[in-house]
Amino acid sequence: MAILREIGAQYSPEKKGTVFTVWAPKAKQVDVLLHKPEPIQVPLQQEAMGYWTALSEFANPGTRYTILLDGETEHPDPASHYQPESVHGASQVIDQTSFAWTDRSWKNLPLHQYIIYELHVGAFTPEGTFESIIERLPELKDLGITAIELMPVAQFPGSRNWGYDGVLPFATQNSYGGPEGLKKLVNACHEQGLAVVLDVVYNHMGPEGNYLSDFGPYFTDKYKTPWGSALNFDDNHSDAVRNYFFQNALMWLREYHIDALRLDAVHAIYDMGAKHFLQELQEHVQELEEQVGRDFILIAESDLNDVRLINPMERGGYGLDAQWSDDFHHVIHALVTGEQEGYYVGFGKPEQLAKVMERAFVYDGLYSEHRHRTFGSSTENNRAEQFVVCSQNHDQVGNRMLGERLSGLVDFETLKVIAGLVILSPFTPMLFMGEEYGEKNPFLYFVSHGDEDLIEAVRKGRREEFKAFAWQGEAPDPQSEDTFNRSKLSRSYTSDAQQHQLRAFYKRLIQLRKQSAALSKPEKDKVSARMEAHDMVLHLVHQTKEPNLYCLFNLSDAGQSITLAPALETSGHWKAILHSASAEWGGTGAELPDTLEQKAAITLPPKSLLILQQQH
Repeated sequence: MAILREIGAQYSPEKKGTVFTVWAPKAKQVDVLLHKPEPIQVPLQQEAMGYWTALSEFANPGTRYTILLDGETEHPDPASHYQPESVHGASQVIDQTSFAWTDRSWKNLPLHQYIIYELHVGAFTPEGTFESIIERLPELKDLGITAIELMPVAQFPGSRNWGYDGVLPFATQNSYGGPEGLKKLVNACHEQGLAVVLDVVYNHMGPEGNYLSDFGPYFTDKYKTPWGSALNFDDNHSDAVRNYFFQNALMWLREYHIDALRLDAVHAIYDMGAKHFLQELQEHVQELEEQVGRDFILIAESDLNDVRLINPMERGGYGLDAQWSDDFHHVIHALVTGEQEGYYVGFGKPEQLAKVMERAFVYDGLYSEHRHRTFGSSTENNRAEQFVVCSQNHDQVGNRMLGERLSGLVDFETLKVIAGLVILSPFTPMLFMGEEYGEKNPFLYFVSHGDEDLIEAVRKGRREEFKAFAWQGEAPDPQSEDTFNRSKLSRSYTSDAQQHQLRAFYKRLIQLRKQSAALSKPEKDKVSARMEAHDMVLHLVHQTKEPNLYCLFNLSDAGQSITLAPALETSGHWKAILHSASAEWGGTGAELPDTLEQKAAITLPPKSLLILQQQH
């Protein structure tokens, strides 16, 4: 494991100044320009491996500065911790030790207790800031959420963006409230018993304000990503690039007390070296765990269905804690909407739902019609909590032409069934903000770039993406502020009775997941699922710990007469503990006997969920 090198502006009260460290291997001269009333130029001394460094007693918290290369080229610090103006403006020295943390007694939750709520800082509240989220935390706590996941907060151009166009990964977005605002939010989450997951992007950099190539070979032409040049993780001079991102990850965990990192699209992190970037990242995180006495979690987003990401290092894996399952989302979406275009090709078969509820992947070594090749690996030896599942997320909603949520695609009864599929699965569940009450506002793609050519390129690129789908209409303008404002949550459940019922239903499902012995830490090999096309009823039985749970999901438009557990290894009497068709949850008021015998015949209302608990 490589020895890491500190970079950026490190203020030290003990040293009564700031140590500046910049990686610029091709430069002949590197200076820091301090933006004081009387500007001060601080020459940096050249060291090994292309690093330049110096201590300045004139640079204190609040001092703004830029980096001058060879006396000509002036840019923000690539490892800037704060950009008070923009991605193009001066960086600012901050004191990472000055925040008054009150979370010393906080311990990260084990992964199997994570119930994740993904949110976009700018669209979650009218104010769109870190601090404005704090007053909403009791709502999430009441719902049963145990972890919030923030979409990327690294500095991006302008004031509105999904965050994947960030260009200064160490700087916390100024329009959200900067470093101080993020620390206040994390501290408040820990006070409420909530873990914090941060989405970080280590596969590409955004185009506007991206000055890294002027400093050194951060990029390589060996590979191409969907978003442009690939980051240099295995080519000449790659040690310093790896160091840059290792230091970034450790900064979020150490300085901001983040509990888990969601690593964006790791399939686009190209590294053919002997030790993959992700494996070494996990090693550095484990080392930090030992230093600070806290547990951290690394979650990969990947569309490769490759368990190498989460397999232990001794089995040839990278040792990450968890990964997203796109298959889980795709199966549910294709089944409930009937969409079969684009990446939904090959999904939507009833038997796939049973398989994905047991194994997390559909394509685990099977031929994929969409990819035209055999795809994926077996999850047999992986734990259930290692797979994060959802029915909606920022990508799957926001990358639709009109940004429709499932609440705009299916009816109320189906929304309750979908809620059950996610929360009653054995995997780690994740909700997308507003999902819990059926938010009607769309979640659209939005940017606020300053370059007209780039803006037009984004518009064109979005139109090209949509050609693979049969969506009708015209794509909203990503640059328009109205597009952003339309994507904000309305929180209409406080005035809409049906939305209020849906939120209450989610809350009850989450309570059940936490309180039921069979659901609190499910084991994949003790979860059985079966579904047949003729009735579209999924039988899902949890037998990890008694009392067992038997969940029945009727996804059809008609009532279905079924027999309990005709082929599943369980026995006994069953008591209905939750029925989505009951009047309490806005259903038709269908009644069931208090106790059902093993192999009893019952009729499930259309689009309904019934949960039975074993009685001895």
